Amino acid sequence: MRAFLCCLVFNLAFLLHVSAQNDSQLKLWYTEPAHRWVEALPVGNGRLGAMVYGDPAKEVIQLNENTVWAGQPNRNDNPQAKEALPEVRRLIFEGKYDEAQKLVNQKFISKTSQGMPYETVGNLRLLFEGHENYTNYHRALDLEKALTTSRYRVNGVNYKTEVFSSFPDQVIVVHLMADKPGAISFSATMDRPENAEVSTRGGDELILSGRTGSHEGVEGKVQFQARASIQHTGGIVKATESSLQVEQADEVTIYLSIASNFNNYKDISGNAGERADAYLQKALKKGAEAIRKDHEADYKQYFDRVSIDLGETEAVNLPTDQRIAQFQIGSDPALVALYFQFGRYLLISASRPGGQPANLQGIWNDQLTPPWDSKYTVNINTEMNYWPSEITNLTELNEPLIQMVRELSESGRQTARAMYGADGWMLHHNTDIWRISGPVDGAFWGMWPMGGAWLSQQLFDKYEFSGDKRYLASVYPILKEASKFYLDFLVEEPEHKWLVIAPSVSPENAPTVYPESSISAGTTMDNQLIFDLFNKSIKAAEVLNTDEALVAEMKESLQKLPPMQIGKWGQLQEWMQDWDNPKDHHRHVSHLYGLYPSNQISPYRHPALYNAARTSLLARGDESTGWSMGWKVNLWARLLDGNHALKLIEDQLSPAGNKAFGEGGGTYPNLFDAHPPFQIDGNFGCAAGIAEMLLQSQDGAVHILPALPDAWAKGSISGLRARGGFGVDIKWEDNAPGEVTIRSAMGGNCRIRSYYPLSGKGLKLAKGANPNPFYQIAEIKEPLVAPEADLKSMPLRKTYEYDLKTKPGGVYVINLAK
Repeated sequence: MRAFLCCLVFNLAFLLHVSAQNDSQLKLWYTEPAHRWVEALPVGNGRLGAMVYGDPAKEVIQLNENTVWAGQPNRNDNPQAKEALPEVRRLIFEGKYDEAQKLVNQKFISKTSQGMPYETVGNLRLLFEGHENYTNYHRALDLEKALTTSRYRVNGVNYKTEVFSSFPDQVIVVHLMADKPGAISFSATMDRPENAEVSTRGGDELILSGRTGSHEGVEGKVQFQARASIQHTGGIVKATESSLQVEQADEVTIYLSIASNFNNYKDISGNAGERADAYLQKALKKGAEAIRKDHEADYKQYFDRVSIDLGETEAVNLPTDQRIAQFQIGSDPALVALYFQFGRYLLISASRPGGQPANLQGIWNDQLTPPWDSKYTVNINTEMNYWPSEITNLTELNEPLIQMVRELSESGRQTARAMYGADGWMLHHNTDIWRISGPVDGAFWGMWPMGGAWLSQQLFDKYEFSGDKRYLASVYPILKEASKFYLDFLVEEPEHKWLVIAPSVSPENAPTVYPESSISAGTTMDNQLIFDLFNKSIKAAEVLNTDEALVAEMKESLQKLPPMQIGKWGQLQEWMQDWDNPKDHHRHVSHLYGLYPSNQISPYRHPALYNAARTSLLARGDESTGWSMGWKVNLWARLLDGNHALKLIEDQLSPAGNKAFGEGGGTYPNLFDAHPPFQIDGNFGCAAGIAEMLLQSQDGAVHILPALPDAWAKGSISGLRARGGFGVDIKWEDNAPGEVTIRSAMGGNCRIRSYYPLSGKGLKLAKGANPNPFYQIAEIKEPLVAPEADLKSMPLRKTYEYDLKTKPGGVYVINLAK
């Protein structure tokens, strides 16, 4: 009787779904199973990830666990660098860049590990005989529930499979249903490309036991185990040595548990099998229904904080892959909203407190040696992963990144001393789970000693959104020690007597005057990073009332940094010398860091630099790799050009592999970003850029709809966060704000900037500088301008600025003035 009722309920739900399957803007859905990995749908709980293909006959669920990396604890410093450093600097300052690069390759680049790859755990495979001829197929990823579903019909029976990854219970759950009793029969096994064995236990459990690979001379010693327990109603389960056979079941639940022996980056003494079994036994006692309920509640506490509506067209009735294929500006604004929320979904699913930070592919990878080893590239990509975390109200999810920076400040302390004879800590352009901090990949790409400077910005940014002084005190030692390294490492260049970073590169570019060598000194990005690091460390020290002598030293060094420079064709120079080529379309736009994510270049405070940055960005062009287009969405938002930002979103939402330009880019059918191949930073970068088009808080005020494109004439967004502890909801119509709600967590002055006049209780016209300490801006030096530079000026829209005195917990509603 129970089986009959379950089938009746399932059949009714299936029919209702088919008739209303397009009723949500928060679903990715398709009419075919995935044939490629970049068509499968991702689920994750920060630690455990799965890619679900939804194949009725040969289902594949590809598995990841975020500590399954090749190798073992290791270091990769090259102590020969310390002795060679003065000679490299001499060669650079004499203009002998090729010779400097050769010496860096010989003496600086690691001779041991170049970093370990992140590896797949393997696959769970379910074989359903006779299910090849299916009809009524539908599969979906529900972003509101973090749940994948596939439905189809075979021989008069309706089948449904649901998959989710639970953070509270640390298991992946696969739930199989049919609308007729005894209709579920399949075989299950697990596999991995190498270094793994599959066995069964107790008649209903599959066990995949493995060890990660050796790489570049570092022996693989991470042991892991994946366990799949099959629980069923009706029917029987039979076991062989390496597979399970389910026969004539009414309903089946597969509980997947995975664990490794990894404790931390220095310790792999854990017991993978005991951990995996403990997770599994706890889940079995709790049951699938309770696990799912807690999973949804846990997930929704993050996802439901932000909602967005950019309008809707008939395109919402199409499968997601067809929407991508047909996307054009204005044709499907709901796809942009879906892409934004998919980015937030991915961050919730890939980065949870207590785990590892999202790597180049988040947590999803089906290979043993993925592209770029799926490591942490910290000259843009790792930082970009966390750009949405504060503004889109997911602050807790950047805690794994902050923990990694804590650990890097430990491992990087030895690198600073061994390689450069310097105090503090440092990191080059790449790291992995073992927190390597030496330079890798050759001098052209790897001789960039600024990773610690950029990652340190993330720590202070979190404070600016929360105002949490206890948190600031906990990360201040990291900022302090990073600053101490650069105080030691900065060197005076001979021409202007500026303090510069040398040797270094402008990631990962080279000037056309020296195309074979990227090595240089005093690159614009390096100067901008040091400017931010010192100013933020000074501010933190002053808030915490500490380190007066160090603050004075940083202030003195700030006066000796090179100013930003405007070159002969009106561009913001990328290098200390005027080497920029207007035909350079390189994917990295490193010298524009000062525009975004930093706030050193402002249309209101620095019009000459603002126009120079715009000139550089126009010259670089729009078409590029996926992550680069995501960065450019943010840059055009900061340039207050919403139409151009939307054009970049159109480029990014073009089908991957169908490009007639440049380096590729675009989006795969499952909405994964294409570098190509897949890199998750493009998803995160574009999600942050969409938010940045609607709200900014870095330039002295909370700017409402700063870069709203014409095509988004009507819409709403709620739950965004601004610096100073402000929550912001915005409704707009006819491209003008209709109702703005400000929620103040800390109190204090809220300065509001708008292109339209506003009215509301307590709102007063702004006067003078913003007294809110979170909106105090470090002033830069006046730029140097080449005599022949043509400073093209772009007119700015008129703005209205208001001050609103707020109290902690206060809610304030503002409207368009009539």
